[in-house]
Amino acid sequence: MRDIFEDLFKAEALDPMEAARRNVRPNLRKRFYKTAGVAPDGDVFVVTLDGKPIRTPARRPLAASSRELAEAIAQEWQAQTDVIDPAHMPLTRLANSIIDGVADKPQEVRDEVVKYLGSDLLFYRADGPEGLTERQMKEWDPVVRWAADTLGARFIMVEGVVFAAQPEEAIAAAAKAIPADAWRLGALHSVMTLTGSPLLALALAAGAISPQDAWKAAHVDEDWQMEQWGRDTMAMERRAHREAEMEAAAKVLRLVP
Repeated sequence: MRDIFEDLFKAEALDPMEAARRNVRPNLRKRFYKTAGVAPDGDVFVVTLDGKPIRTPARRPLAASSRELAEAIAQEWQAQTDVIDPAHMPLTRLANSIIDGVADKPQEVRDEVVKYLGSDLLFYRADGPEGLTERQMKEWDPVVRWAADTLGARFIMVEGVVFAAQPEEAIAAAAKAIPADAWRLGALHSVMTLTGSPLLALALAAGAISPQDAWKAAHVDEDWQMEQWGRDTMAMERRAHREAEMEAAAKVLRLVP
């Protein structure tokens, strides 16, 4: 079983910035187990295959802090048919990255979120055309207002893509909402990297926006371009892959208190 896990989920590095969004090269193995399940172990719940605990690439138990989350991970394993395909197991990949990377380096991950609070996607607005600017305001302004009203973080909106420094007090106020729990922190970081917006990630973690609305807001510019020039099949396939990762992160935020 060790070789299978190392081949399927081997991490080139335990860098928390990349772990949650890493693509795995196809090296599919046949399904070797009958049943995926969950077993309590102290204050965590271990994911098992035929009663034996699964290990992460770093040889740690694949275990979650809530039974519901562990069961969701087990369902990914149970859903595999003839072969085990990590590309269809985003929750397992995210769990591996959190257990092997984020749990040991929470301050580094938090610092990365704070860093990107100064250059959030939502701060940079187009100067035209009118249809795009209206759509940005519709999808982005409610999240910016939420940050101001709920977090006390009042950021500056900018036209164009030239970097503009944000008020330090706004960044500090928003940073207070970053979760300390490794699972929620890792999931929030994943949402941030997938959407380009720590504010969307914070709003999602707080329940102020749905995963669907957060994903829609993150793709305002991309959707506008596709409406003007048409869709690219390969780009849409990559987007579907990222959306599955987003859904996995949202599930962690929902299932971990």
